[in-house]
Amino acid sequence: MVRNLSILGATGSIGRNTLRIVDRFPDRFLVKALSAQSNMTRLAGQIKRYRPASVAVGDERCADDLKALLPPDLAVDILLGESGLCQIAGLGDTDLVVTAVVGAAGLLPTLAAIDEGKDIALANKETLVMAGQVVMERAAVAGARIFPVDSEHSAIFQCLAGNRKTDVDRILLTGSGGPFRAVPVEQFESITVDDALNHPNWQMGPKITIDSASMMNKGLEIIEAKWLFDVPLETIQVVIHPQSIVHSMVAFKDGSVIAQLGVPDMKGAIACALSWPERLEIGQPAPDFAALHQLTFEAPDLDKFPCLRMAMEACAAAGTLPAVLNAANEMAVIAFLDGKIGFTAISELVGKVMENHEWVAHPSLEEIMIADKWARRESGRWMRP
Repeated sequence: MVRNLSILGATGSIGRNTLRIVDRFPDRFLVKALSAQSNMTRLAGQIKRYRPASVAVGDERCADDLKALLPPDLAVDILLGESGLCQIAGLGDTDLVVTAVVGAAGLLPTLAAIDEGKDIALANKETLVMAGQVVMERAAVAGARIFPVDSEHSAIFQCLAGNRKTDVDRILLTGSGGPFRAVPVEQFESITVDDALNHPNWQMGPKITIDSASMMNKGLEIIEAKWLFDVPLETIQVVIHPQSIVHSMVAFKDGSVIAQLGVPDMKGAIACALSWPERLEIGQPAPDFAALHQLTFEAPDLDKFPCLRMAMEACAAAGTLPAVLNAANEMAVIAFLDGKIGFTAISELVGKVMENHEWVAHPSLEEIMIADKWARRESGRWMRP
């Protein structure tokens, strides 16, 4: 069966790896639509190669730049901004939407795809962090399936396959611990952007790499797992695994544990989401266990990495607090990458914004979006000199 794809965030790491799988299986996948926020040079190359009917770009200036890079006889519908993303997500001839845009921008187009009954390959965890209940309820109504692309959630999905959820005791969500796992907390004040972008195992975009360094990424993944697998926070346990070979595990009530293992490369999780329940031969090797010698595990340090603790608190509170956590973190990470605040100020800013939020317990989508916008304004207020 040929799957027609819309790839939101085509020029980023997940998008490019998705297209590598398309290249390997041209008889299995057709690219119907692509999006990119600002990298028009890379998007132009993708358009020339895959000939999508539609693309979405950030704004009018990006559209003008893109047109200048394309041959005049290449027909492609260029759409703009958030509405453009939502349009290509809901295209009639697309049956699988890969949501790989960064941050809160993924929520509305993912919902647009869900409402049209599309299957979702979800690489945008913020969609479920912000509005997990809304998203999962609308997916159930529309009959849309959500396949996780995060390696940890893909691992859990695979471990649960063929097992009863009633038999689950714990979900063991692994994480590498990032580049500062073994760095004394006293040295965190001197951490530079280059230090934080130097992840020991994974090649990722800058935002998720910084989130990994602060361990906010693992906190967001806890919230994502709660909604994806419909389990309470108490069922999810974070385990630090520096080698990143065990992508996650599920413990069952009989004491047995099923783990999914693989080399630290996102193509495996992407291929699983694109082809489930089939397995694609993507040319990726299994881990060389003799060369690894050992796999180690440890508990996370919530005092050293307060972002993880705050994400767990937001997950427990639910309502609008996860959206506020996410928005404040996005603003803080941008400021850190721009050299405006230090590394430890990321968690400090997020904490201040969360403390000042007037929490809504059972928000509508509109109330979630209002909370997101408030948190961004409040973050800016705290960052002003």
